[in-house]
Amino acid sequence: MIRNIPVQFCYPLLNHISQRTLCSAVNKFFINQLKQNIINGQEITKSKAMKLVNSDLEELCKAANEIRQKFCGNEFEICTIINAKSGKCSENCKFCAQSSHYKVAVNKYPLVDSEAMLSAAKKDDSRGVQRFAPVTSGRRLGKFEVGKLCQAMKKIKENTNLKICASCGLLNSSDFKKLKAAGLTRYHNNMESSRNFFKKVCSTHTTEDKIKTVEYAKEQGLEVCSGGIMGLGESWEDRIDMAFMIHELGVVSIPINMLNPIPGTPFENNKVLSVEEMRRICAIYRFINPNVFIRLAGGRGLLSDKGRSCLLSGANALISGDMLTTSGITIERDIQMIKELGYHVTK
Repeated sequence: MIRNIPVQFCYPLLNHISQRTLCSAVNKFFINQLKQNIINGQEITKSKAMKLVNSDLEELCKAANEIRQKFCGNEFEICTIINAKSGKCSENCKFCAQSSHYKVAVNKYPLVDSEAMLSAAKKDDSRGVQRFAPVTSGRRLGKFEVGKLCQAMKKIKENTNLKICASCGLLNSSDFKKLKAAGLTRYHNNMESSRNFFKKVCSTHTTEDKIKTVEYAKEQGLEVCSGGIMGLGESWEDRIDMAFMIHELGVVSIPINMLNPIPGTPFENNKVLSVEEMRRICAIYRFINPNVFIRLAGGRGLLSDKGRSCLLSGANALISGDMLTTSGITIERDIQMIKELGYHVTK
């Protein structure tokens, strides 16, 4: 007890305790004031977002969850993907097993046929999924492949209750017009990281190429899903810069992937992020993007709690099932977790 400490040490100790208590109170006040400003319609600045990097994690996540509840309620989105065209990619993204620039053993096959996509879509539809997305390797699909994908989307639209998404590279406005007519509602194109850091990730295409693709999709009336990968070696400033860039693009969904370092890729030795760091990322992204779906995506299976705590830190959507080249988490297990957390999945 403090009465047993020599008098000469009491005052410094009390001073240390009072300073720590004061810092905690100031930190809590800052987070909650910022939260209230956002709830009242104000937008956060970059300088204030950067201050959240060193703020109390529990207070931050609690506030982010309250922002999510205010703007999104308990609505939750589950989507699944199919690896509809695999391997032999011309791009040199340093995280990707499908790049032809790296020696990684992955399945390689052309665009799968309509029946294969429809079969996968029906299976996921029956298990309560809302959205289904064909994802293809390569810089972009060719005209013949776009036509083939349109045929598959028409069948999925006619035979399921799913909303159709897609991730097929750097398509143009004409491609999006055809795909929308076939049933596409939302297009996915990740920024991956900030403008500055993406140059260290890939040299075969640019952030500006990605932004053009997003703009083409929006021109055709499509919703856009765009996020990135955490753990590439980026700084907190890179993460926050990307969050603001995505905010400016007006997306409705932000996938937050965590790097799964794949042997044979240049990032094979990158450190896997912790649950705490992922929680902080989700929370800060919610402060910057209060009214979107923040979607836990690739790499979630590496987290000890499979993303559960992130869903109490501002995130409110998942990609479920298997990823492109890595195994995921079953839809049934995810739906159980979502229900336990009080979310509502609507078809």
